[in-house]
Amino acid sequence: MKKSYGMVLALMLSLSLMLSACGGNSGNTGNTGGTGTTNAGTADQGNGSASNDGEKVTLSFWTLFSGGDGDNMQAMIDAFNKEHPDIQVKNTKLEWGEYYTKLITAVGNGNGPDVGISHISRLPDLIDQGVVSELDDVATEAGVDWTTFNQNILDASVVDGAHYAVPIDTHPFIMYYNKKLLKEAGLLDEEGKPILEQSADGFIAFLTTLKEKLPQKVTPFALSNTNDDPFRLWWALYSQLGGNDVVSDDLSSAQIDTDKAVQAAQYVQDLFHKHKVIKLNDPDFYKNFQSGTAAIMMTGVWATGTWESTEGLEFGAMPIPKVFDQEATWGDSHTVILPVTKKEDPAKRKAAITFANWLADNGQVWAKAGHIPSKPSVFEKQEFKDLPYRSDYVSVASTVKFSKPSTKNWQIRDLAMFKYLNEVWANKLTPADGIAKMSAEVQKVLSE
Repeated sequence: MKKSYGMVLALMLSLSLMLSACGGNSGNTGNTGGTGTTNAGTADQGNGSASNDGEKVTLSFWTLFSGGDGDNMQAMIDAFNKEHPDIQVKNTKLEWGEYYTKLITAVGNGNGPDVGISHISRLPDLIDQGVVSELDDVATEAGVDWTTFNQNILDASVVDGAHYAVPIDTHPFIMYYNKKLLKEAGLLDEEGKPILEQSADGFIAFLTTLKEKLPQKVTPFALSNTNDDPFRLWWALYSQLGGNDVVSDDLSSAQIDTDKAVQAAQYVQDLFHKHKVIKLNDPDFYKNFQSGTAAIMMTGVWATGTWESTEGLEFGAMPIPKVFDQEATWGDSHTVILPVTKKEDPAKRKAAITFANWLADNGQVWAKAGHIPSKPSVFEKQEFKDLPYRSDYVSVASTVKFSKPSTKNWQIRDLAMFKYLNEVWANKLTPADGIAKMSAEVQKVLSE
């Protein structure tokens, strides 16, 4: 699956103009103000001389986190550095939209960081391009116990039987609800949980009751009309039906379970157009829920922190309903990777995976942004238990349906799934026609 280091170098030289266009020296990627944080334009590339045993090891760490994620990661780095005086991690925060291009280019030029971040969905492509190194040998040396990770998350980070990343979370698609509005509609029990039958008809009945009982200005179900979140809902329902991944096991051809894909798409389309429980052309469905004018919404767990900081918003969080046969949802994961370097430094590699494993062990800090820690042991820590809402949806970590390790996952999503599913949500294509066109486009992407 992997390409040679030389091939990566040649490929990345051809991307030099793209790198210039990314504006790496614009200052927008600047300093987070945390200890050890450097500006992306002057990043520590981690190419110093190898450290001998007993000497301090300095690691360059490239991240793509901003806002609350960025603050929490910097706090974790500061704590790690304090606990490990022999290992010092320097954080370079890059802009999300530029991160992967810069990482691939830097590794191809031999100037990559010692440690990096990758979404699980991007990991296969980074492996294929020779950007990421295998971890099994150094993990064994450092005493990393893979059995301490959630198996569902861990499995998604294993490619061709080898570990290439240390997962630190999953950030899945869940449901939020407004407690005041559900109570007004008679759909909130004494424990503050929704009164909701876990079935296809039950969820429709729940939303219909919200529509009938609440003022007309209230949206029963706040959801975007295009791209990410309606796609995530479709993927979740398709997975609940037991649908295959959209690519074959050998990753060479489209393998959509047409009947189940159409059934899931029909269900979502009906929410928009038949049952009319989702506002069409909602300019800002996040604001709709945040302002208290939407009864429920579905999105990623990263919204938890936003709702917590919203004054007067009484909300709850839970896994999305089991509409069909089995619990399942969409999700991705942040993982820590050790990029390929010109000259392997065993001391740095051991220090790097020690740091990565420490981040996973201390997921109670990372969970402040809403993410589900990758190690179940974190759920038992008092600091995690003291965080509201998180324990209500941690079970979702085991029901996320990750994509197969195709190098074209993001192309498939953007060029095939979003394109035709958006037409279905807009009622411009029937679910059957939309899925047929989507399947053909997936095959086209895989064949290129």
